[in-house]
Amino acid sequence: MNTKHIYKAAFLITGIISLAACRKDLLVTVPTDRISTGIYWKTDVDATNAANAVYTYMDGVNLVFWDGLSDIGHFNTTGAAFAPIDQGVADAQNGEFAAQYTTCYKGINAVNNFMANVDRITVTNATLVNSRRGEVRALRAYFYLKLAGWFGAVPLVTSNITIDEGTQLTRTDVATIYDYIGKELDTAATLLPNTQTDKGRITKGAALALKARAMLYAGRYTEAAAAAKAVMDLNVYSLYPAYKQLFTYAAENNSEVIMDKQFVKDIYSNNIFSSMAAASLASSVAQVVPTKQGADEFEMANGKAITDPASGFDPYHPYDNRDPRLHYSIYTPGDTLVNGKVYNPIPGSGTADAIGGGNLYATTTGYNVRKYINPEDLSAPGNSGINIIIIRYPEVLLTYAEAKIELNQLDQSVYDAINQVRARPDVNMPPIAAGQSQAQLRAAVRHERTVELEFEGLHTFDIRRWKTAETIYPGPIKGITYVKGGVLTTVVNSSFIRSFNPQRDYLWPIPQQEIILNKNLVQNPNW
Repeated sequence: MNTKHIYKAAFLITGIISLAACRKDLLVTVPTDRISTGIYWKTDVDATNAANAVYTYMDGVNLVFWDGLSDIGHFNTTGAAFAPIDQGVADAQNGEFAAQYTTCYKGINAVNNFMANVDRITVTNATLVNSRRGEVRALRAYFYLKLAGWFGAVPLVTSNITIDEGTQLTRTDVATIYDYIGKELDTAATLLPNTQTDKGRITKGAALALKARAMLYAGRYTEAAAAAKAVMDLNVYSLYPAYKQLFTYAAENNSEVIMDKQFVKDIYSNNIFSSMAAASLASSVAQVVPTKQGADEFEMANGKAITDPASGFDPYHPYDNRDPRLHYSIYTPGDTLVNGKVYNPIPGSGTADAIGGGNLYATTTGYNVRKYINPEDLSAPGNSGINIIIIRYPEVLLTYAEAKIELNQLDQSVYDAINQVRARPDVNMPPIAAGQSQAQLRAAVRHERTVELEFEGLHTFDIRRWKTAETIYPGPIKGITYVKGGVLTTVVNSSFIRSFNPQRDYLWPIPQQEIILNKNLVQNPNW
């Protein structure tokens, strides 16, 4: 995708698509500094520019933040809107709830406006315009998938509506939302090409991969497996050989990237480096850091869990002989940072990363996120141009495997899908042995999703749909284990206690501002 041109146009066109907003707090007045809809919607270029604007509502750095709301991550700062959610003390006025809800509906409104106006243009390239239709419909489904995952039942708005109509909306049951998502993505897939000349645009594979994710989340395993298999059968995607390089500039747009958000330094940049980097790399807050649970999930190189007595795990050298993805995903003590320094967060070490050393930017667990941290961003940490990946091919393989396992269809294709992910050349983990039970394979695929996709924004949704959050999530935050005075000591942040109420927290509340604006919206239970 020619990002420089797309995002310059997108900021302008966002002004146009905002004119049809359905909520009082989004619709203010017709702006005098933007293009009028009366002189727009004339050419194919207008359709492209309007579609480009929808892409701005896609997720970026916040994907990493979401894993801070799971057992594998922790919000390193207590002032953010995420911290009260993490501690189970948030209410319906929390800013993150409102931000997610509002951003999704802004994106949906942009799509609805596109669909209401695109037929007004004089089409000279029907293939291109149909592709743009498919792109925005897939994105609308993506926004609804997030809404369903966070909030459950939400208003289903598929066309432009008036302000008064917006205040009369009711919540559509979540099963109907998933019905709509599936149909929209099926339609989008018929309109989209297998590949796009502009990198970053939605493709047929992206629409099908989104459907696989949505149907997995909905528990519709037959549909999930079929959609995932359809992606596999396109023969467009393959595993990139080096996991270590996946999140670098050199590997952007590689063979396993199905959907991402594109960025360009100085033009449309992100702040993932300044938000995630270790203190020794940048004078900024590492907002999300891995936990002991996140690090311990990685097996030994022999394929055994570190809790297995036969694994060979050495608590005095806990990061040796581990699944290589541990060091590709997380900075652990002794690792080399991208500036050449040795990462040493041990309390009392005197480094910028030392736990409890007085540096406000330092990790509180002794771990830092490694993904997306690149030397090209050292000189301007807040001006990163690295693309943020939303869907990778391994997720599709693991979705296929998980869906088949839940259907109890334990054929060779299940083992092949999981083992293909484990066999990546620079990972090379032992294959899952044949002949396992449904319960054993369920545990295996859940483990594989956790370690393969750590800090890519999926795990917090996973533990909620698996209904395991209430058992693995609550309690104090634990970090590294190190030797102190000859004794193994584990970092425990006892001042930050996580809580998860299973009668309430599997769904977020409808934001309070929405309840005030529309009395027909019924709040989720116990909020």
